[in-house]
Amino acid sequence: MALKRINKELTDLGRDPPSSCSAGPVGEDLFTPTVLLDALPAAVAHGRGEALSRTPVQPHLHSTNNHKNKVADQTSQSDSPYSGGVFFLAIHFPTDYPFKPPKVNFTTRIYHPNINSNGSICLDILRDQWSPALTISKVLLSICSMLTDPNPDDPLVPEIAHVYKTDRPRYEATAREWTRKYAI
Repeated sequence: MALKRINKELTDLGRDPPSSCSAGPVGEDLFTPTVLLDALPAAVAHGRGEALSRTPVQPHLHSTNNHKNKVADQTSQSDSPYSGGVFFLAIHFPTDYPFKPPKVNFTTRIYHPNINSNGSICLDILRDQWSPALTISKVLLSICSMLTDPNPDDPLVPEIAHVYKTDRPRYEATAREWTRKYAI
C-alpha cells in the first residue's frame, strides 16, 4: 500500500503542484526521496527558470538509488530572510506510510527556531497531528509556510526562538547570513 500511495502522491504533486511549489521524481527508491526548496521570490525567479519549473525534473546523469523530488518554493515575500536560498530536505517514508508520518529533515543548514542543527523539523503534522489524510504536498506546503511564519512558541531551538521573539532584526540578519553562507 505504501508504494502505491507514494507513487500516487508524487504523480499528483507533479501534475497539480501546490501553489508556489513544483516537483518531479528522479531515481528509483520511493522511500527516501530528496527535496529541494528554492526560496526565491517570484520577482527574482527568472534567472533560475529550470529550478522553478512546474514540470517533472529530468533524471540526473549520476546513478543513485534515491528517488528525488525537486520542489521549488517561489516565496512572494522578497523580504523573507530565506529569499534566494536553495534548501535540500531528505524525506524517509516508513513502510507503513500513510499510517505513520514521513520523516523529513533539512540537509542544508538553516537558522530557524523550528529546525535544529541536525535538520530535524518541529512541525506538529510530522508528529502528533499526523493523519493518513495528509499528503506529502500538504507537508511541503506546511514547511514552506513555517519558513515564512516560524512558531517560536513550539521551538526545537529555544535560543533561536528567544532571539526571534526579542530581537527580530538580529534574527533576520542571522537567518539571511546563514542563507547566503549555506543555501546559495
